[in-house]
Amino acid sequence: MIRLNDIIDKVTAYKEISDNELDLIKKAYIYSAKVHAGQTRISGEAYLSHPLEVSAILADLKLDISTISTGLLHDTVEDTLATIQEIDDLFGKDIAFLVDGTTKISKLEYVSKLESQAESFRKFILATAKDIRVVLIKLADRLHNMRTLKYLPEDRRIRISQETMDIYAPLAHRLGINWINTELEDLAFQFSNPKDYRKVTKLVSSKKKEWRNYLNEVKNTISSKLNELNIDADVTGRFKHNYGIYKKMQFQSKDFEKVYDILAFRVLTNSENECYQTLGAVHTIWKPIPGRFKDYIALPKTNGYQSLHTTVLGPLGEQVEIQIRTKDMHEYAEYGVAAHWNYKEQNGNGSYEMYSMLRKLVEHKDIEDPAEFLDAIKGELISNLLYVFTPGGDLIELQRGATPVDFAYAIHSDIGDHCSRAMVNRALVSLDYKLKTGDTVEITINKEQKPNRDWLSFVVTSKAKTKIRSWLRTLENKKAEEIGKSIAERKLRDKGININDIFKKDKLTEILDKFELNNLEELYRAVGFGNISINDLIKFVKPEAELHTADKAYRIDKIIKNIRKDEMKDAVLVKGFNDIMTRFAKCCSPLPGESISGYITRGKGITIHKNDCPHLLEVDPQRKIEVEWDKKFNEQMPAKIFVECIDKPGILSKLTKTISSSDVNILRVEMDSIEIEKAKGVFNLTVDNVNQLIAVIESLKKVKGVLSVDRIFEESQEI
Repeated sequence: MIRLNDIIDKVTAYKEISDNELDLIKKAYIYSAKVHAGQTRISGEAYLSHPLEVSAILADLKLDISTISTGLLHDTVEDTLATIQEIDDLFGKDIAFLVDGTTKISKLEYVSKLESQAESFRKFILATAKDIRVVLIKLADRLHNMRTLKYLPEDRRIRISQETMDIYAPLAHRLGINWINTELEDLAFQFSNPKDYRKVTKLVSSKKKEWRNYLNEVKNTISSKLNELNIDADVTGRFKHNYGIYKKMQFQSKDFEKVYDILAFRVLTNSENECYQTLGAVHTIWKPIPGRFKDYIALPKTNGYQSLHTTVLGPLGEQVEIQIRTKDMHEYAEYGVAAHWNYKEQNGNGSYEMYSMLRKLVEHKDIEDPAEFLDAIKGELISNLLYVFTPGGDLIELQRGATPVDFAYAIHSDIGDHCSRAMVNRALVSLDYKLKTGDTVEITINKEQKPNRDWLSFVVTSKAKTKIRSWLRTLENKKAEEIGKSIAERKLRDKGININDIFKKDKLTEILDKFELNNLEELYRAVGFGNISINDLIKFVKPEAELHTADKAYRIDKIIKNIRKDEMKDAVLVKGFNDIMTRFAKCCSPLPGESISGYITRGKGITIHKNDCPHLLEVDPQRKIEVEWDKKFNEQMPAKIFVECIDKPGILSKLTKTISSSDVNILRVEMDSIEIEKAKGVFNLTVDNVNQLIAVIESLKKVKGVLSVDRIFEESQEI
């Protein structure tokens, strides 16, 4: 077990500490030892070993005395009888804040592990937004827990490893702390996928002797060349870590023997100018591989990382990756934000310039759904990134696979909401176009444009997904509120109840308490969504009212008693009834394979809608009925798509050939020019099912000159 003196030695190696600072560390140690006395870890070690190890990791990051002390105290509030107030009284507000920021939310307050996990991360992120040291303590805590994970049961090892791979390792990477990211990835890989971990470890071990000889040859060649040029530099070689090799095998779908770049070399110089001189020297020794050079010195990554990356054909024709940077850049590459964090004493509180990535994390703090919140956090931490430019030359970091819509939301939410057209490198592209590093993107906005549900099928960034979903939820809530109000007013009026009388303050409070709601708007929404039966509301308001609340099946049977079947009788099965006329709503044109609901109309049979059709909100929930597709049905159904494309000769022929090649019948086509070099077309088709229509749409999107393809429906529909 590491000792307190070991931690003090680590600290004094990078800074002079005063007697008061030394006393603070010793005081934190004594307090931690006292409150954790008698506690042991699952490994059997005294619990105090954990805070000591965490504090030592923080010392390895060369952090300040308050942070080192917090490492010793970070579990006192969560795992002992100590309180934040007691920590504040003994150690001050700064350390109390750091301890509180790293303390989890109590699991007793939440009904599920997911909800508890989400709230813990929410608290952690908000604390990190105020002080970067919180995340550094949390990473140190997680790193030591991963180092001792073997003592936990298998199910917990797998769960914690997955959380580490999803959240903590990417977080360390995005903060530029390379050595913690690498160790967390390897440990998580070892415990979450032990079979593949052992396989990769064995393969690496079998090649190490051969690789060491190769490493020495390359190092000596580079060093000799640099000596000729009087460049004083450190040249090192290394093997990529096990998880890095495994990722390459998976991503490239290659066997171990065929994976390149397993060996990596690093050259550390004294100046930026020498970095470029070294690059030139390396390229005179070995031929560079086109497209594999990246200049992160001129264009640093958003986390501040700077380096030159090049891949060359080295000895024996092997691909060799070489990183070139100054010694200061290397310190930043290894320690990231911990190397250059901007801590200042301001009335006892820490402040720093928050990283853009952390600002993005904080933007998601108000997402209520725990699963959606955690997905958004994971999305922001994805390390597979690309870099594009605004027309003004600003660099924008996006997740790989991002589209112009993702770019628009990255600039500003309003630009994303009203994004109508995109130009990439001055050429018109579709909104689902996949951006590439180096692209210059320009967005045209139109205030009439609104977020489209279809955008969710191609956007990849968490901000875009969150904003689109939020807008759609707001729209649905507003619609449900209007419908619920209309239903309530009409039904109450039919029973001779004055709606203004019952929604006065005292009566409204009684109603809201009964249905566990907060305000009148929530009541209307609940009625609109069908979560509250209007009959239940009337019975509560006026118990003596004569209500016809007969069994639903009886009411439905009475309505449809004399309805005949129609020509589409074989398409849909109506639960509990036979011999019923059905028709399909034109507002959503449901297709086999899509989830559907039925709505009973007196004298007209049952209208079939898609489950997510907005018009379905407008119907009386009492008239909804369960329906499903008949699996034996094999006739074609009508569908309509809208295509926007560049107006050029032959484009219509390409579109029709693409549709026909998918065995889809074209009933009618309307094409028009809408502006310079731009055209639109509406195609009326018949398809077997929704999957066939999706396949047609995806095929059309790949046609050169096509800007967008969308499924469309009728503007309105009687329901």
